[in-house]
Amino acid sequence: MAKQVVPETARQRRRPTRNGTVLSEQIIVETALRMLREHGSTGLTARRLGAALGADPSTLYRYFAGMDDLTRAIGDELMGRALDNWTATGDWRTDLRALGRAIYGAYLAHPQAALLTASRVTGRPREIAVDETVLGILRGAGLPDPATVHVYHAFIDQSLAFAALDAGSLALADEARAGDEDMWKSTYAQLPAATHPHIAATAHLLARRMPHSAYPAALEMLLEHTAAQLTRAGV
Repeated sequence: MAKQVVPETARQRRRPTRNGTVLSEQIIVETALRMLREHGSTGLTARRLGAALGADPSTLYRYFAGMDDLTRAIGDELMGRALDNWTATGDWRTDLRALGRAIYGAYLAHPQAALLTASRVTGRPREIAVDETVLGILRGAGLPDPATVHVYHAFIDQSLAFAALDAGSLALADEARAGDEDMWKSTYAQLPAATHPHIAATAHLLARRMPHSAYPAALEMLLEHTAAQLTRAGV
């Protein structure tokens, strides 16, 4: 059974930890992000996090119901950072493009955290603020609500899916990642046209393109789809 989180007003630690830190949710989340970056998801435990903070591991449960609750808070922090790095212009296409890139960039800046949190729904304030913003952009552009939800779903899932996919590559050891990227030249480009005519015809293009993320291109496709939806709606 998950432990009950102590209310905000009652849980503030009055004395600094052994490291001289006065704990807060934000400090715990930032420390967890650092640990994920340095050690990966397997290195993030209550015991190790407590040691990094200079506090007893049980102290964490005054702030979070458990490690899963902390995971949601980490995802919420990444969403919040995306929104912090975004400014509305009033043009739906510009705003949606910029926000998609901000979400993708915020997660990709922390590959290990992205792998841990991209598939999660946090239900926390900063994630909710992003969702409200995306829906507002689409409804403000004139999309009917059913089309708004359709595009919102595709937009959020696309941004997070590509973030997780590309984070997986960044999380690999350099040698493994280089080996994967070289496969387009060492294997695909060597396939004979007699047996693989389509790969052989495009091998030089594949070798140039595939080591890079397809997210920018996929995002533009979604924006074009949204523009078509607006046209059909008579906007």
